[in-house]
Amino acid sequence: MSVSRNRMFFTGLGVIVVLELRQRVRGVAWYVLLGVFMLLVGIVTFLLWLASAAWMAGGGDIFSTIIFFVLLLGTLVSPALSGNAINGDREIGILATTQVTLISTWQLVLGKFVAAWITALAFLAAALPFLIFAVVLGKVSIGTITVSVLVLAAELGVIAAVGVGLSGVLTRPLFSIVLTYLVVAALSLGTLIAFALLGTATQQQATRVNYHVISSTFDEQNGKQSDIVCSTASTSTYDLPRFDYYWWILAANPYSVVADAAPGSFDASGYPTDLFGQIAVAVRSAQAPPALYTEYNECEEASRGYLDSNFDSGPTAEQTYDNAVPSWFIGLAIHLGLGVGALIWAWRRTRTPARHLPNGSRIA
Repeated sequence: MSVSRNRMFFTGLGVIVVLELRQRVRGVAWYVLLGVFMLLVGIVTFLLWLASAAWMAGGGDIFSTIIFFVLLLGTLVSPALSGNAINGDREIGILATTQVTLISTWQLVLGKFVAAWITALAFLAAALPFLIFAVVLGKVSIGTITVSVLVLAAELGVIAAVGVGLSGVLTRPLFSIVLTYLVVAALSLGTLIAFALLGTATQQQATRVNYHVISSTFDEQNGKQSDIVCSTASTSTYDLPRFDYYWWILAANPYSVVADAAPGSFDASGYPTDLFGQIAVAVRSAQAPPALYTEYNECEEASRGYLDSNFDSGPTAEQTYDNAVPSWFIGLAIHLGLGVGALIWAWRRTRTPARHLPNGSRIA
């Protein structure tokens, strides 16, 4: 009995998905949009190929940049395609006709979500030739390809879920589309602004102690100094921002999620070889607390000889990456929770029979 119910559920779900997709691809505008997208990705790929001399350095930078470019255009287009999925049908009188059939509310909501997700994935499919070109250039690992594409697909699904969910919650298509754009902007730009403002506003006093050479005798043969007279400790205090308290805000950024999820790739000097690694290192470095106490002794360096002194240049980018905690799963969990919550909210507002309807809602 349960197998039959599941089959009926997925059959109804498939009907909604097919109807939605046919409606989306029926016009010429959809194909024009895909064509413009492929043209833009092609131009970006060609310019990157010329600018970075990728035929010598490999295609890591091109591949990661295309992935981010697809995410950028997906966040710009997907809200417009999914933000009126339910209330758009209500506005033209189609929703009530669908609800009096055997299609359940969950089939309706999930069907529109799957169709919107497939529509968003079409942009990723359109970028495949350019991604393959970057892979052919070399230095792009299988792990990077697999993880980045899967996480990108999940992020596009989250945007589609938020758009469809808000279209079921709000009665006006314009409001739901604009609110979807605001959610995307809050995740993409709002997280960066919040991180910068909160980290700057939260400061802690740091102390620096310095010892300076007052007088000495310089030996020209060995290049060292003797008879060094050292000053007393000179202490200074200053304020340091505490960005390490708010690193988790960056975890909710979709670009940070994609970059941090991809396996890190570094050269012999410990420097990232693609844009994924550069962003991931920047995000993970925010986890490190600042040094609140530092000491510099010029007298010790003078006695050893400045040329023999070991100046600490700090950890390499690869060391920073390895010593920090991955945060992509936190952001992805937040995004999935946001998408699922939006769909559940849409189901509650769309289910029939409805006990309460917002003012101005069209029934049929």
